[in-house]
Amino acid sequence: MSEKPKIFVKPNGSIRVTGDVDFVDSEGNVIKSESSFSLCRCGHSKNKPFCDGAHREAGFEAPGM
Repeated sequence: MSEKPKIFVKPNGSIRVTGDVDFVDSEGNVIKSESSFSLCRCGHSKNKPFCDGAHREAGFEAPGM
């Protein structure tokens, strides 16, 4: 049985996703399956949509956090 996906918003950091998730293109095709990854929310990652830790150097501060 696969783990139910969970999404964690890290303070002043990435969006952490755990659990089995399929990345799907605009036509509905599964292009990649992952079980744990972080998504960029600062806009500075060179590996978007994934986080590469660039928020630290950029001094990203999340609004309202």
